[in-house]
Amino acid sequence: QVQLVESGGGWVRPGGSLRLSCAASRNIFSLEPMGWYRQAPGKQRELVATITSGGVTDYGDSVKGRFTVSRDNAKNTVSLQMNSLKPEDTAVYYCNGRQLGFNHWGQGTQVTVSS
Repeated sequence: QVQLVESGGGWVRPGGSLRLSCAASRNIFSLEPMGWYRQAPGKQRELVATITSGGVTDYGDSVKGRFTVSRDNAKNTVSLQMNSLKPEDTAVYYCNGRQLGFNHWGQGTQVTVSS
């Protein structure tokens, strides 16, 4: 079992930036991939970005070019740099790690983008 704890959410104006971090309770080498998903009110949870231990990334279409996912296997962390934020990015963001087909989730952190 592994616990994932997110931090870094909050409120930001449109066009602003936020950085989310996710800390794992143990080494993350077996979590393949790790990444971020989000869920807005009344909508399904959707992919934001994932990254493998080798650094291969995948992004949801709506965030390509604005968000960057990174992973530090030595520190057991995965991060999400979010730039040029839009009101439609408002959601609860969840850290995810997959192991042998099982999904581990964090508790989520709220991101609100509004003026």
